[in-house]
Amino acid sequence: MAAMSDVLLRVGRLNYVWTNTESLLIYIIAHMLRVEKEAAIVVFLTLNTTRARIDLIERLAKLSATPAGEQKAILSMMARLKAESRMRNKYNHCIYSFDENGEISSTQLMRLIDDDTKVRYGKVEQMDQKELDSLEKSIAEIVDLSKTIWNFIHASPHVSGEL
Repeated sequence: MAAMSDVLLRVGRLNYVWTNTESLLIYIIAHMLRVEKEAAIVVFLTLNTTRARIDLIERLAKLSATPAGEQKAILSMMARLKAESRMRNKYNHCIYSFDENGEISSTQLMRLIDDDTKVRYGKVEQMDQKELDSLEKSIAEIVDLSKTIWNFIHASPHVSGEL
């Protein structure tokens, strides 16, 4: 089982890199809407969820006015962000089970699964080295994605002066 400090350190890092990366969506919104940063912040904060922010950016990217190369880059970045959101959501919306030594032994998702005959909840997954490695991989991917988004933003003639 994983030491609680190891798990909490990684979950903290996951949240830190996630929040920093998600905030970069403000600049992508500014770029896509061709508005100042303050207006993009209002749009960003008006949309209450990551999913809504990603949906907006994807829909704007799919408009015919978006150059093909830009559309491809934006949709690729959003696909990567959505993929990593699964790990972030898992650790922000789970409960932890502990072993007899007080270490985290497993996670349980707090989501209902409703089929034709019964209602179940909470997929249980062991918290082992494999899971810690998955957390590290997700953190590294989010950091890499953040760099990709920054490169896109710095190349934008619409927001480079706003940085």
